[in-house]
Amino acid sequence: MNRFSNVLLILFLIVSFSCVTNEQFHEGDILFQNGNCGDFCDAIRKVTQGHEGKEFSHNGLLMKESGDWFVLEAIGKGVSKTPLQDFLDRHVDEFGSPKVMIGRLKPAYRDLIPAAIKEAQKHLGKPYDSVFDFENDAFYCSELIHFAFREANGGRDLFSPKPMTYNDPDTGELFPIWESYFSDLGHKVPEGKLGLNPGGMSLEPVLVMRELRN
Repeated sequence: MNRFSNVLLILFLIVSFSCVTNEQFHEGDILFQNGNCGDFCDAIRKVTQGHEGKEFSHNGLLMKESGDWFVLEAIGKGVSKTPLQDFLDRHVDEFGSPKVMIGRLKPAYRDLIPAAIKEAQKHLGKPYDSVFDFENDAFYCSELIHFAFREANGGRDLFSPKPMTYNDPDTGELFPIWESYFSDLGHKVPEGKLGLNPGGMSLEPVLVMRELRN
């Protein structure tokens, strides 16, 4: 294959990927990400496996604005509106493919999407919920999505909060990373408090999970 053919092949692959990417997303999709954040991600994944045993440590809500795709997400800097491509490029596998799955609401619930997106946007700029507390005016990733759809659903839960654990299921002891984390914050470990994590949310019956096509 000569140099000109190589260039054509690369261009074809780029264009093909872009077209497939645009076609496979729907506004209101929840993007589940398998991130690389060291011991924190390992602890999150260990307590709850996701859809079909997959591991997820983060999620965000997909929206479209002026023809461009964005992800509404709660990350370290707070509730943010992130360009989709930046979200996809954040964590990739050894082949350069985004470590993401798509969670799509079943048809019976899709009418909630516009209101949920508006609700999530109201929280842009609010701080990250570093103590995972439903009662404060801060948000972590799954919490943002949960409350956005809860408000859109007339105050009724669409996703089901469950008692959260910060203990290693193999030992029954607190994960060292969480022990030092909450100690540094001067906050009691919220063991047993209601919450949601990405793996658990990916199992919710209101969603259909699908692979991201590359």
